Amino acid sequence: MVLHFEELMKQITEFIRTEARTETVVGEPFTLGEFTCVPVIKIGMGFGSGEGEGIEKKTKAKTGYGMGAGAGMGIEPLGFLVTKDEEISFIEAGKAHGLAAAFEKVPEMIEKIYENRSKEEEPA
Repeated sequence: MVLHFEELMKQITEFIRTEARTETVVGEPFTLGEFTCVPVIKIGMGFGSGEGEGIEKKTKAKTGYGMGAGAGMGIEPLGFLVTKDEEISFIEAGKAHGLAAAFEKVPEMIEKIYENRSKEEEPA
């Protein structure tokens, strides 16, 4: 069995070119008021292959042949390039900023207040 490595790599490269794009992962650039937002992603890939054959020690006859290949790919949204007029900034995905960061802490704050009130109401 012959492994056509060049042909396989062409197919993988074509798949990555057409599918592993920002538009297919997180969407197209969009306008929000005066701001233009462009999604940014990170792509990581790994490839591996191997082959081997078994040989009988006494007779030196071939007893088997095997091969395999594998690939993995990870895609992660990083954030957005945001432009307004001639200013450009980057906003990280998953990182809360400003008022959004404060709202993320509200459940934790409510829980602490509840715990403190419960302790105060316990009989001494």
